[in-house]
Amino acid sequence: MAPPPPSDLPLGERLTRLVKTLQFAWFIGHATLILCITRYSFSWLRMNYYGRLPQFCYRLSFIAAAATYGIVVYKTWRARQKTGAKQPGAIGYLADENIQYLIMALVWLFMPQYPLAMLPYGIYSIFHVATYTRANLVPTFLPPQKVTPPAGASPSAKPQVVPHPLSDAIGAFVKKYYDASMSIVAGLEIALWVRILFSVILFQRRSWILIAIYTVFLRARFAQSPHIRNSFSLFEARIDNLVGAQGTPPAARQAWDTIKGGARQFHTATDVNKYVNGAAAPKKAN
Repeated sequence: MAPPPPSDLPLGERLTRLVKTLQFAWFIGHATLILCITRYSFSWLRMNYYGRLPQFCYRLSFIAAAATYGIVVYKTWRARQKTGAKQPGAIGYLADENIQYLIMALVWLFMPQYPLAMLPYGIYSIFHVATYTRANLVPTFLPPQKVTPPAGASPSAKPQVVPHPLSDAIGAFVKKYYDASMSIVAGLEIALWVRILFSVILFQRRSWILIAIYTVFLRARFAQSPHIRNSFSLFEARIDNLVGAQGTPPAARQAWDTIKGGARQFHTATDVNKYVNGAAAPKKAN
């Protein structure tokens, strides 16, 4: 993330420099997404989420999400261009989680409403907005204070500054709640797949297309996110406990074993690294 404008400039100049950056547009996108989700949530609680304004907020939230992730993808591409780094191939691009979330934002934009789909983006945006506020907005409006050097300090020594307490408070918030929030995001993304599955069972419009796309997305997230893998492990353990209880019909246990076996076969068959890099080398015996 780009540093804030120099603190010795007038406030107006600092703000002008700040808003001219692409990073500020990224921040506005995340802030817009949070506002849209908040407004949509009020309509959802009143069971009026198919009105004109809620539908506008729903679509705008995914436009904002696509814009923010598109900015990140563009900046990554531009950085590679400037350094002359080799651009990854198609699989390399698709392995980028920013491109994955960009694609899914566009998918949700043109699909029927799934309110649950907004929540993972909203949680990410909360932390992005908090991080940007701490790193850029607070130093712009409330510049760090210079610390008076102790007696006998070298005149050429770099001056020490103390950030505003608000920056420290935001940093503490992010550090305290980030991991737990990512686990919540993982649970929401798994729950969203189940929600789409119900749509498939009920033969809802475009649900077959959506579950195919979202399954690919969730499989990629499983390969990259330890939070997703942990959530799947917890889910499997809970179902194992339920079907392992006394009185559970044998047919239910057999069905669950079949589902687990099919999921593991799907995981093995869709391991991209196996096809790109060949079979993994055997681990050295200890």
